[in-house]
Amino acid sequence: MHRQRVQADRVRRRDRRGRGIRGPLTPPQLPISRSRAQIFDDLVLDAVERLERVWARELANVEFLVEDVPQVPPGITADDGIPFSRLESAGGGRARITVYRRPVEIRTKDPEEMAFLVHDTVVEEVANLLGLEPETIDPESR
Repeated sequence: MHRQRVQADRVRRRDRRGRGIRGPLTPPQLPISRSRAQIFDDLVLDAVERLERVWARELANVEFLVEDVPQVPPGITADDGIPFSRLESAGGGRARITVYRRPVEIRTKDPEEMAFLVHDTVVEEVANLLGLEPETIDPESR
């Protein structure tokens, strides 16, 4: 009877083969534990903060979003290209810029290249919004 109780305790603890209870491998505060989506969000935030240093007043009513993939309207094919971002202007000087994570990730090979592409994408959409050239928005880009 004692043997059955020990086996029942093992099932409840889920400690298979005496290796300990499963859990995260790294503490959540370390950079290695961040997901790809969180890293991408930080890249977009860095690009926006860099532009807000100079264009704070013009970007005051602009909302920046990150989505995984774009919603492709019917009739659009892959040959037409998958966008990295979208600009939506609303009334009253309000606008929304959405950056798409997966298309950017697929087209980049390393984190540094991804950071450049995210920054260029944000600069291009801000330039479209303000009716200026991207080089005017951020002379250091490109």
